[in-house]
Amino acid sequence: MRIGLLGTGPWARMVHAPALAAHDAFDLAGVWGRRADAAKELAAQHGTRAYDDVDALLADVDAVAVALPPDVQAGLAVRAARAGRHLLLDKPLATTVVQGRAVADAVREAGVASVVFFTTRFQPEPEAWIAEQADRGGWFTARALWLGAVFTGDSPFADSPWRRTKGALWDVGPHALSVLLPVLGGVRRVAAAVPGPGDTVQLVLDHERGASSTLTLSLTAPPAAAGAGVELRGEAGVTLLPDAADGPLPAFGRAAEALRGAALDGRPHACDAAFALRVTEILAEAEALLEGVRQHD
Repeated sequence: MRIGLLGTGPWARMVHAPALAAHDAFDLAGVWGRRADAAKELAAQHGTRAYDDVDALLADVDAVAVALPPDVQAGLAVRAARAGRHLLLDKPLATTVVQGRAVADAVREAGVASVVFFTTRFQPEPEAWIAEQADRGGWFTARALWLGAVFTGDSPFADSPWRRTKGALWDVGPHALSVLLPVLGGVRRVAAAVPGPGDTVQLVLDHERGASSTLTLSLTAPPAAAGAGVELRGEAGVTLLPDAADGPLPAFGRAAEALRGAALDGRPHACDAAFALRVTEILAEAEALLEGVRQHD
């Protein structure tokens, strides 16, 4: 499968480009970026071509991988889907429901495959645990912590404008939801959303199967306090999300393989644009509640 890469930032350099260039099932056919010099540099590192025109790249590939801010990603994803290209997208799908729905609609109308890279869902140990707990059922409540030190430690993403604007809710919130939704079911409503220190937010979710969950999300945690975890409590007792044995680069390779599989057999992947749209809707609901709390304060 010929695939093009849209984006040249840290995530594209660290994960997308090396994973796609090394994957036996893909030909990294080209790179496009908003900065032509960065696109040329990244393309040269991986022995491929830099494109000045995104439509020219779309004309030459079967699929695109997108490593761009979510508001930019959404518009380009619609454009690529309408050109008949399969989509390997990043989370969050978009930062508004309107943008997210436009992507999901374009994917459905064009009949292309889509996979959104929720990292945890493409790491074998966590994904096996998620499937096991979803089959087991009987869960009463869950607690998710996703605490990053992006703005308090030494992170390559500290200068990301969209992360500074949208914060942990939109950056790590999708990771937490990608674990909770397949286990506890969809969210009927965001029952509460409360701001904490820095960009920290705490959410209470009411799930369709009767369970509730709490999420604590941050990109401004002290480095010594950073980490992620999910705890489930129910009829089977207590269980914890296991650590992954590998990092995002091999996980992205599995996401790319999942896209290829969905394109070949025509069956939607569990982490497709429709699923990512539901995540976007939940985050937008939480954001609206947070804005109300802040205005009241």
